[in-house]
Amino acid sequence: MRGSDTRQGSLFSYVNLDNRIPAKHPIRKLRLVVDIILSTMDAEFSSRYADTGRPSIPPEQLLRALLLQVMYSIRSERQLVEQLDYNLLYRWFVGLGVDDKIWDRTTFCANRDRLLNDDVLRIFFDKVVHFARWRKLASDTHFSVDGSMIEAWASHKSFVRKDRDKSDDDKGQGGSGGGRNAEVDFKGESRGNETHESTTDPSARLYKKGKFTEAKLRHITHIVSENRHGLVMDVDTTPATGRAEWEAAERMARRTLKKGDTLGADKGYDTEDHIKALKALQVKPHIAAKKTGSAMNPRTVRSKAYQVSLRKRKLVEEAFGWAKTVGGFRKTRFIGTAKVHAQALLTFAAYNLTRMMTLFGWREEFRQAKSACCA
Repeated sequence: MRGSDTRQGSLFSYVNLDNRIPAKHPIRKLRLVVDIILSTMDAEFSSRYADTGRPSIPPEQLLRALLLQVMYSIRSERQLVEQLDYNLLYRWFVGLGVDDKIWDRTTFCANRDRLLNDDVLRIFFDKVVHFARWRKLASDTHFSVDGSMIEAWASHKSFVRKDRDKSDDDKGQGGSGGGRNAEVDFKGESRGNETHESTTDPSARLYKKGKFTEAKLRHITHIVSENRHGLVMDVDTTPATGRAEWEAAERMARRTLKKGDTLGADKGYDTEDHIKALKALQVKPHIAAKKTGSAMNPRTVRSKAYQVSLRKRKLVEEAFGWAKTVGGFRKTRFIGTAKVHAQALLTFAAYNLTRMMTLFGWREEFRQAKSACCA
């Protein structure tokens, strides 16, 4: 018998939202891990909210929503709030019921800024790392470091002279009016970080690495990953300068590594001052040696441990690749180095969580369940 195409929906629904999520879906166990971590942060959350006034968006729900945004490549808060309205899996993960009203985008952003700082997200990131160490997924002695350029949320037109007449900013500097951007001609003008700055993001710097590559307004994010599974152990974000990668590597080594650990890196870190600084911390440098003028010890270069470190160093590149393609961190959506650093902490915490989903076999269990269902 042919069924009827009825357009009238049911007036009431008695299905539990939890029943809508597949039993073997990896996000079920991920939600359990995230809930355990968030339950240990209750004191940190309470210290940032007043005891009186209207209730805000619960910080636990805010962090779960931000994790979803990173893991599912949701490009904006507007799209995130929109999808929370109709995506049952997203509602379930955040902790919302089927009939709960979704927040307004501006309300979500205002509450998000309360948590978008180094303190809260650093605690969350450290607890994710602690969980990985507790499950014995991370190496205790062998690590790699690298830095990558993150494009700032600022355009070339905002990069103007520091000694300019500030009143010209309000006039649009020659724009055609009607809300259009100003017409700017850079031809023949010598621009540098010493004489120019961005009016949108003053902490962003005009920077490039390659000789024939384009210079853009950028920040640099640095990470230390362990060499067993490539989990990120530490994160730092700095203004883009020529010495930023070496200084950040030494700072993270002082903070994360212990005496006798090895630290691998690419040839850009092969400088005498940097290697001396690592040795002063009693950290063994396993840096890719330059063909000429290398500061690496030839005996170290010939060792088997050094060769293993060079092979494992690609894991740190995989973390950056995931962050820029899936995590949406190729270009930041925030202004200022501090907020970019907070976004980096959230992005690499999400990377560690998704990486652990694979290491624990949760994804494979879901694939096998789907295959058995379709067979």
